[in-house]
Amino acid sequence: MTFATLLLPLAVAIVGAFAIEAAASPQRPSLRPADLAIRFLGYALITLFWFQFSWRPWLAASSCLLTLAILSVVDQLKRKVIGEPVVFSDLALLAQVPRHPQLYYTLPLTDLRIAGPLLIGLATVIAWYVLEPAALPEGAGASALAILGLPAGLAALALLGLSPFGQAALRRLFPRPDLARDVARYGLVATMMGYGLRRLGEMDVRPLAGIGGEPDDEVVVVVQLESFLDPTRLGGPDLPLMARIRSQAAQYGRLAVPAHGAYTMRSEHAVLTGLDPDDLGFGRYDPYLARKGEEPTSLARLARASGFATVFVHPFHRDFFDRAQVFRRLGFDHLVMEEDFGNAPRVGPYISDVAVAERILAEVAPDGAHAPGGRRFVLSVTMENHGPWKPGRLTGIDEPLAQYLHHVAHTGQAVERLIDGLAGRRATLCVFGDHAPSLPDCRPPPSGPVATDYALFRFGRENGQPPVRLDLTAAQLGCVLRDALAPKRTGLRG
Repeated sequence: MTFATLLLPLAVAIVGAFAIEAAASPQRPSLRPADLAIRFLGYALITLFWFQFSWRPWLAASSCLLTLAILSVVDQLKRKVIGEPVVFSDLALLAQVPRHPQLYYTLPLTDLRIAGPLLIGLATVIAWYVLEPAALPEGAGASALAILGLPAGLAALALLGLSPFGQAALRRLFPRPDLARDVARYGLVATMMGYGLRRLGEMDVRPLAGIGGEPDDEVVVVVQLESFLDPTRLGGPDLPLMARIRSQAAQYGRLAVPAHGAYTMRSEHAVLTGLDPDDLGFGRYDPYLARKGEEPTSLARLARASGFATVFVHPFHRDFFDRAQVFRRLGFDHLVMEEDFGNAPRVGPYISDVAVAERILAEVAPDGAHAPGGRRFVLSVTMENHGPWKPGRLTGIDEPLAQYLHHVAHTGQAVERLIDGLAGRRATLCVFGDHAPSLPDCRPPPSGPVATDYALFRFGRENGQPPVRLDLTAAQLGCVLRDALAPKRTGLRG
């Protein structure tokens, strides 16, 4: 093996990867020499990553080009639907794709349209592996040293990035998350690597959850409504629920959420902790992945400290987003997941919102299974209106917006059922949309994610105050809810 043997394939990989990404990117890539050097380093590292598995230079170069082609296609789709480039934390979701392909706008691995290209690709790699000779040094000892040395060198480089010296250098390159700018400067690969190392090197600074006064409620219910916003904003009919919100809620308004069309966990985390995305550093892109539920400011932990039994209700797989483990750490004592819904009705592929509302009311009933006669805090995340909205989902309704509006009508009915069921109790009910739907009729504007809607009801009180329109961020809503669990002297709206 000679250096020249590796140089030409590496050069082809770097130049080809730049051409692929430049052609696919909606932004003009930076041509500053320093930016190009970092971008090309990223391409070189990807090539070396693949090279360590085969020691075949042209196979590694082709693997780099294929990696960039796939990343660029996914990046284009993600920008179109969600308005955000691919980010390092998206790699953690890869394991979810074959298990829940319907959630990622893809097909099962058993479908020939997916299995066919994968098998052809695998056969091509095997053939290439046989035809191209390995570029290992001569001699068994030298070959073994090279085979062990390259992975060790790549690992040492990653550890260097986590060292004080490496983190100082990375802070100069990536002082704060600015994904679109950094991808335009350094490319997808270098930005993903840099952001991942910045996240691993961050020290979490999290304020402790303080305890306020005696809770005023016997029941606090918070429901995150999948893809919910007022349908009139999409040209749909006015829900009866919206009239009740405007006339009966203690406060309501628009909710500024951290993402558009996806990333439910970002809104969940903001409401549960009262922490803005800017408080999370490079962990903002997937707070569950970054923090694993270890959140002293969690509403569930605060509720438990205030004497509430804590229940999480979500009619979907407990492994999705690793919710079962994360929500235990967040402070939820009891988890009601998909297997607990038994023969509950589905509307389309998911458990109906009305069925979820009925289960919530059963959980907070005075003689409920958890803490009978005691206080209860319930967080629920609905699923009925989860995308994608495509033909075949609903009988006789194929247009995506029409499907969405069909489901959102059920969402309105479910919330009205909760209002009626809690009206005679000393209770707080909060409902909010996690993000706007990823529909062709609702694309993210350049200014950021489309805001959703929220409403806060206080039952069992006669204060005579009219509803208040107050627009909030998801984190601010979480801070408002803290007062329902451990009120301050200034009151709920303080």
